This record gives sequence, structure tokens and C-alpha cells, in this order.
Amino acid sequence: MSDVDAVKNLVQKHQDLKKEIAKVIIGQEEVIEQILLSIYTGGHSLLIGVPGLAKTLMVNTIAQTLGLDFKRIQFTPDLMPSDILGSEVLDQNRNFKFIMGPVFGNIILADEINRTPPKTQAALLEAMQERAVTIAGKQYKLKRPYFVLATQNPIEQEGTYPLPEAQLDRFMFAIELKYPTIEEEIQVVKSTTTDDEAQINVLFNADEIIEVQHLIRRIPVPDNVVDYAVRLVSRTRPDQEGALDYVKNYIDWGAGPRASQNLVLAAKAHAAIHGKFSPDIEDIKAVSLGILRHRILKNYKAEAEGITEEKIITELL
Repeated sequence: MSDVDAVKNLVQKHQDLKKEIAKVIIGQEEVIEQILLSIYTGGHSLLIGVPGLAKTLMVNTIAQTLGLDFKRIQFTPDLMPSDILGSEVLDQNRNFKFIMGPVFGNIILADEINRTPPKTQAALLEAMQERAVTIAGKQYKLKRPYFVLATQNPIEQEGTYPLPEAQLDRFMFAIELKYPTIEEEIQVVKSTTTDDEAQINVLFNADEIIEVQHLIRRIPVPDNVVDYAVRLVSRTRPDQEGALDYVKNYIDWGAGPRASQNLVLAAKAHAAIHGKFSPDIEDIKAVSLGILRHRILKNYKAEAEGITEEKIITELL
């Protein structure tokens, strides 16, 4: 199959995928699209939303439709690295045997990642980056495709360990989950208070998703689009030559080169699912909020004036 046919096929399968997910998840189209873009490009996502917005159900449903192995880890203050990676135990013959932890899946939901100490956070982040874990000096490869979706509760900050900026940068997207509209909530209540259960069809398998990831990387990008992405990211840096006063006033730290890479990759995927064979500047703009939101460190002045990351990024666009 040629790449042109593969893109056309992806457009159709993406539409079918959204219909399947909509059988269970009402609304949240933008959130679902960003999660899928992240999967198509082989990135990871951070989901920020209050409890009760069906984050686990959403990820589980996506994993089902993609035909992937789904594991959920509830992060708590007493969780140890070995609880998520696995550990070596003595078997009956007094030989060491490695028991795999829940990190060995295709889609990992790391629930409330900021509830656990830095040591355990770091263990998961190593698995995300290296796609492998090292136990007792031996390296174990993780399944492909491998996708971590971490959740954070934005309101409860007591007893939490916020992710450092360097670790936040490992996530391709930071996705904000908002409350449903009244109409959507009525639909949610109607569909979840009966005995009916939606039947989910599997539309992909692991090999097909890996092929989509390769296809996205093969999509050509015009130089002006790469130039726009890099310039947009550099405009977030207050110490850059020619930085805007707006940026100097409100930002302590801007986004790094990983943001430029992710912008271009996500723009390629965004173009592909909309039937385009090459991304343009509109595709960069469409994905910029999710990619830059968690990579900008505001200063106290921005906090005092109620300036959000979204407002800063919109201003830069």
C-alpha cells in the first residue's frame, strides 16, 4: 500500500474509531483526539482533570478499540518502584525468577502520578523514555506500542509530589479535561443508569498502530512549517534575544527543543487524520496548546494577575 493510500485508510479508520469510542464516552472529542494523536505518534500524555470525569473509562475504551493490553496503576504515597516495574523472587528450585509488574502493558494508566514520591515517578518515567526497565542489572524490553497516560487532579494538592519540569517535558501532550455541558451530562446520566452495555468493536491491532507511527514519521514537512514551529517555541523563552516584553513579564522559563520536535510530529498526525499529505501552519496551531501548556513556567506576576498558560500561548499565536 502506498503512503497516499495509507493516509486515506487512516482517515477512515480514525473516524470509525471515534464512533466506537463515542458509544461509551459522551463528548470530550478534543481530549480523545489529542490522546489518539499521541498514540499515532508514539508519545505519552498527561491528563489533568477533577475526579469523576471518566478518565479511566476513556483510556480503557480507547485501549479496547485499539486491541491493546491495558494496565492501570493507582499511585499512592507508599508505592515503591518494584510495585510498578516488577521484582525478582525465589522460586521452588531456589532460582531467581522475574515477576513482571503492571508497567508491562501497551497502554498504562498512571492514575494520580503526583501522589507518589519522586523515586517511583522516576521509575515510570525511565520506562517511558527508554521503553525498557532494568531490574538487578538485567534489561527487559517493554511491549510495543507503548503508551503512558498519567492523570493529575488539579485541585487536591495536599500530600502530593508535583512532577518536576524536566519530567513534565517527557509528556508529549498535557490535556485538560473540562466538565461536560448540561446536554452531555444528561446523556451521560441516561446512558449510565441503565443495564445496557455498549459493545465495543476492535478496529486496530498492535502491528497496525506501529505501522501508523512509521507512516506519520514518513510524512514530509515543508521548511516554512518547521521554521514556524521552532520560532513559536523560541518565543516562549524570556532570555532569548528579541523576546517579547509580554513573555519577559510573565514567563520564568520557556519550552525546550523537545517541544519543537513534538509540535512537528503532532502536526503531521493532525494533518494525516484530516486527509492532508503534509502539515501546514494551521496544523501547528491546532496542536500547540496541548504541547506547550506544561512546558511554560509562569512567574509570580502571572499568578497574581490570573494569567493562564493558555492565555500566554494564545497571545504568542
